[in-house]
Amino acid sequence: MHELRRDPITGRWVVVLRENGMGPGDFEVEKHEIKGGANCPFCPGREGMTPPEIDAHREGGTERDKPGWSTRIIPNKFPALGIEGELNKHGIGLYDMMNGVGAHEVIIETPDHTKQFADFSDHEIEKVVWAYKNRSVDLRGDKRFRYLLIFKNYGRSAGASLEHSHSQLIALPIVPKRVKEELIGSLKYFDYRGRCVFCDMITQEKQESLRIVAENDLFISFCPAVSRFAFESWILPKEHSADFSYIQADSVVALSNILGDTMRKIKKGLKDPSYNLIIHTAPIEERQRDDYHWHIEIMPKLANVAGFEWGSGFYINPISPEDAAKYLRGIKV
Repeated sequence: MHELRRDPITGRWVVVLRENGMGPGDFEVEKHEIKGGANCPFCPGREGMTPPEIDAHREGGTERDKPGWSTRIIPNKFPALGIEGELNKHGIGLYDMMNGVGAHEVIIETPDHTKQFADFSDHEIEKVVWAYKNRSVDLRGDKRFRYLLIFKNYGRSAGASLEHSHSQLIALPIVPKRVKEELIGSLKYFDYRGRCVFCDMITQEKQESLRIVAENDLFISFCPAVSRFAFESWILPKEHSADFSYIQADSVVALSNILGDTMRKIKKGLKDPSYNLIIHTAPIEERQRDDYHWHIEIMPKLANVAGFEWGSGFYINPISPEDAAKYLRGIKV
């Protein structure tokens, strides 16, 4: 019989197909064709095609906005929100409004046009994680911003408009609804039990050993028991921490290792699916929360969200998290 499972964080229900569900080879995977980057603005030598860089990791003192970088951060040429101006909050009747003020940055993860994130070495991933951290620390000083959203889209079906490997960071003047749901749910759990729900999840995953994908001394990667999507994977620090931007150097190394391991398993085991990767972290002014735990969510694009999901708020997962984790755990990379 299929199962209904309730998310202990948000209260959302998920339908898990326990019988006659799909196997790893049953999904239709979007094909990725790397066309060589003849006109790619993210490739070395074309730095003039992008806005001036905000920061970059460079070797040997190479010149700003010139080749010689290994990661490069630039303003998005077509930003969702603009950096200039004040919020000017106001209302018209029952509608609340404010100016579209924020920051929208692109982290170009590699100078190699053909190399994708799952192909990176752990050291190359480490440079990307440092870029995430450094930009987070810098942007959190702007009093107009309340939340920093770091995400990566891979593949057209996941929203990527350019094939050159990159991530994005958007500083928002409001806390997103999805994050608020987690914050409200985690606080409710903490008020009732006196413990962080994410820490309890880690404890239970380690006790049951059914949904773990990978693990090291500082981090755990697993398919959550109430996965919304097939092969959805989360990465959490084992030590409680609410704010990603305060990650320490030893944790950056450990995170890069487990993130690389997880992404390689997903690529190899699922034939290189498109995916969304999102860092969930506490709002800028709430870094000390005992009830919230920053984490990374990786969601392969293996099925479409349709009318039932939009109409009900339920998700249908065609493979159990236990089977998904067992399969990914067995992939040798």
